[in-house]
Amino acid sequence: MDAVTFAKGGVRILDQARLPHETAYITCRTPGEVADAIRGMNVRGAPAIGVAAAYGMALSKDPAEAAAVLKKARPTAADLSNAVDYVLAAMKAGKTALDAANGWHRMIRENTAAISRHGASLIPGGARVLLHCNAGPLATAGSGTSLGAVLEAAKTKRVFAYVDETRPRFQGALTSWELAQAGIEHRVIVDAAAGSLMRRGMVDMAMVGADRIARNGDFANKIGTYPLAVAARENSVPFYVLAPLSTFDFSLADGDGIVVEERHEDEVLEVSGKRVYGKGARALNPAFDVTPARYVTAYVTEKGIGKAEGLARWKDTPASSSK
Repeated sequence: MDAVTFAKGGVRILDQARLPHETAYITCRTPGEVADAIRGMNVRGAPAIGVAAAYGMALSKDPAEAAAVLKKARPTAADLSNAVDYVLAAMKAGKTALDAANGWHRMIRENTAAISRHGASLIPGGARVLLHCNAGPLATAGSGTSLGAVLEAAKTKRVFAYVDETRPRFQGALTSWELAQAGIEHRVIVDAAAGSLMRRGMVDMAMVGADRIARNGDFANKIGTYPLAVAARENSVPFYVLAPLSTFDFSLADGDGIVVEERHEDEVLEVSGKRVYGKGARALNPAFDVTPARYVTAYVTEKGIGKAEGLARWKDTPASSSK
């Protein structure tokens, strides 16, 4: 099923806020409604929100206004602003917004398919892969990134996955749902269990996606990624970051320039709308953290598998090359 499509004059979004218990769609008719769906996490995952924003540009007769509204929806993911800018540039070159958005979506599909193939080459048969957050077809409107690699590898190999529940939004439930759909054996674990499993020798590698990657390889991903990377280094577990080049922000020298989104404290204090903390309790809710490049074993993009020091060169190299 498609996470994001454009049909009958609207952006049709598979409502991830209602998965995995209910499959339902929402249709956005204005750029503001698309921005609301992005902000409300009805659509989530950096590439998927980029695709939604690209299609959102096709719903307005005022491209500049639509771009401003959409870019404000979520500040951390680079795909969102890159997708909007792509559509704006294509329109200046004479294309319609919808043609440009279709082109962006096609590119994301092709790139995430390549990422999944490259990532799958890193997974040996019988491997136990730890996944954090959700980075499959739902999150990319394509083949996926870290989860995409597992799905691709499982076509020809036996693969097992540990799925961090990824508090506070429980994106692990979506990862578990996608793995179950593919018939891949997995176990959900609380986020705090990951380090212990690594220390016990139960994890062969960790694979994560990314929402923004700086020029030096520092990257932002769902909160909890940084301690996962530190634990992986401490226990000699390979740690891979899988993301399309549209997630890179080459204007940033390092991760210090990445804006980390702060979301409402109720996401932490409540579960499924029910308050679980006592009266007067307050929470901090950063949606992402920034992990230094030194903790990353390798990066996987549509252009291949590489180290942090070679990332900037990827911007102008042919697809499917490894540097």
